[in-house]
Amino acid sequence: MRVLFCASEAHPFVKTGGLADVAGALPVALEAQGIEVSIVMPKYKTVHSPRSTVHGRDVEVAKIGKNILVYLIKNDTYFNREGLYGDSHGDYPDNLERFSFYCKRVLELLKEIQWQPDIVHCHDWQTALIPVYLKNTYSEDTFYNKIKAIFTIHNLGYQGVFPREEYPTLGLDGALFSIDGLEFYHKINLLKGGLLFSDILTTVSPTYAKEILTKKFGCGLEGILHKRQKELFGILNGLDYGYWNPETDTYIAKAYSGKSIEDKAINKEALQEQCGLAVDDRIPLLGVVGRLVEQKGIDLIVESVDSLITHSPLQLVALGKGETKYEKHLEALAKKYPHNVSARFDFDEPLAHKIYAGCDMFLMPSRYEPCGLAQMIALRYGAIPIVFKTGGLADTVSEGNGFVFEHYTEKNFLITVKKALTAYQDKKKWLLLIQKALSYNFSWEVSAREYGKLYQRLCNG
Repeated sequence: MRVLFCASEAHPFVKTGGLADVAGALPVALEAQGIEVSIVMPKYKTVHSPRSTVHGRDVEVAKIGKNILVYLIKNDTYFNREGLYGDSHGDYPDNLERFSFYCKRVLELLKEIQWQPDIVHCHDWQTALIPVYLKNTYSEDTFYNKIKAIFTIHNLGYQGVFPREEYPTLGLDGALFSIDGLEFYHKINLLKGGLLFSDILTTVSPTYAKEILTKKFGCGLEGILHKRQKELFGILNGLDYGYWNPETDTYIAKAYSGKSIEDKAINKEALQEQCGLAVDDRIPLLGVVGRLVEQKGIDLIVESVDSLITHSPLQLVALGKGETKYEKHLEALAKKYPHNVSARFDFDEPLAHKIYAGCDMFLMPSRYEPCGLAQMIALRYGAIPIVFKTGGLADTVSEGNGFVFEHYTEKNFLITVKKALTAYQDKKKWLLLIQKALSYNFSWEVSAREYGKLYQRLCNG
């Protein structure tokens, strides 16, 4: 079976978020199961591909896994920029033109290299025109008309919406700009096109697949998703257990495993020292790693710190970038409680590893979370997650391995954190909770098997 992955970013070439982790890791896991995979993505200015070779006038080829070819589409006009999707002024105004070019070029390239996949697996709005072109522009071409399309929604909130005046840029029949096509409140909606013209739809967790059928989480597309409910599947994203591994992690102070869990305390002490906090193993240390935005529940965290520190001794280490108001609030808390709160507004990969390894609990009270990787990483490192019951958080964290609250209020968040702080005082029970957390397996191998079944189902009609 041949599968072509199409994504606007992929690790290790370029990354702005979890999409890149999926596009880089899932193909490798699929290859291990005997599926032939290739990847096509844009060749941005910031793409790291030192081992790539030139293939034709506008394509470079690199390799990941054992033999996965990664085709990097070059176009200096569109992709030779510092940002992938925008800059400090916002999204690039020509994004419709940029990514419609990419989608067309993907399909042209297949014919040029004479590589005919059974399935084209597209990810997020930047690739959504590929199934649209496949089922319309190329529907009569025998090279393309047997290729099936799968579309994965990573976050329904990002849809690729553009002014209707730009529709001629797409080179599509005018009839497709309709309520049954790409029209969305008098604008172009690329994601809607992907939902309508793909054979199968997936999203990144079983709970999120149910949530997006509702008005609350459907972002205006719940009607279409309801109509396609039989073709919609939720498959939980995986985690790269080779990279996120406390037994081999070179970033942390002391490697550890379930058999040497006492060495986690050494990492806690090192983190406290690095962040200028009081070095004391008796004080519970809470960690935050991620975007400092409302979606991630940062509002609950910053509003609760005063009350929590008044309730009992604790420490908080936060790492990330985001909205200025949250950064300023955390900065003020760090000044008010210099031995209890540390905040760094950056993305520091080594420090992120140190936080996972050093903290006792990991805060991730997201308002919504299609899948989430941070809670999986936390479990992998024995940092007990405290989460809101939504999306992938609901599918990965339970009372068996963490602490969960079901009503999104500051009161319920505080109750749940205090429950965790109380549980921390019973060292024997806390150690058992860490051991339980370390026993979970969210590796890509598990997710890849589910995708493999779905591919086979689609190929079998």
